[in-house]
Amino acid sequence: MEREKSYDLSDGKESVVCSRHWTVYQQKSPKVGNIINIGQRPIKKMQNQINIQYFKTPIGELIIGSFDDKLCLCDWKYRKMRAAVDKRIQTGLNADFVEATSPVIELTKTQLDEYFSSKRTVFNIPILLVGTDFQQSVWKALIQIPLGKTASYLALSKLLSNEKAIRAVAAANGANAISIIIPCHRIIGSDGSLVGYAGGLAAKKTLLKLENALENEQLSLF
Repeated sequence: MEREKSYDLSDGKESVVCSRHWTVYQQKSPKVGNIINIGQRPIKKMQNQINIQYFKTPIGELIIGSFDDKLCLCDWKYRKMRAAVDKRIQTGLNADFVEATSPVIELTKTQLDEYFSSKRTVFNIPILLVGTDFQQSVWKALIQIPLGKTASYLALSKLLSNEKAIRAVAAANGANAISIIIPCHRIIGSDGSLVGYAGGLAAKKTLLKLENALENEQLSLF
């Protein structure tokens, strides 16, 4: 697996709401690991390990995953795209899920507890993105929407200088694997409707209420 260069988004024009170190993994063809034969069916064994833990929040259960001391997964356990998201991450990192904890997972649990208790407004967790260049650009743009604000798909597309890419932006938003911390719940319809959310509309409404965003006007990102 070829690793892209790591970079810090805490300085300059690409500053986000909290300082974090990003490592970007391109979705290129992974190296094939060992192959174990069970009967006549070969099973590929991944070369690496993603630690995962299940974590219950006041609005639903999350799967939290870490790889290489960074958070690569914080997603709703029962979302519709669960299998597709998991496959993308496992294939991109050439890794299997193993139920075990890690310092990053425990840090994420602590900060989420603080967030739901209204004791934390920004997250300071090392993040690892697994996706295409376009998906990564959308996820990074989402972090620029501050707590207490919302934006539409159109506003997000304009921020990316690609106003015609609304559908692609919406698809990338839906493919976000690090919920809450990368705040895809802050995206609403141009008419103010909540639109879809991986954790369900009830969860999205609760998150926006927690952030005092429901009564605010849509965020102007440009």
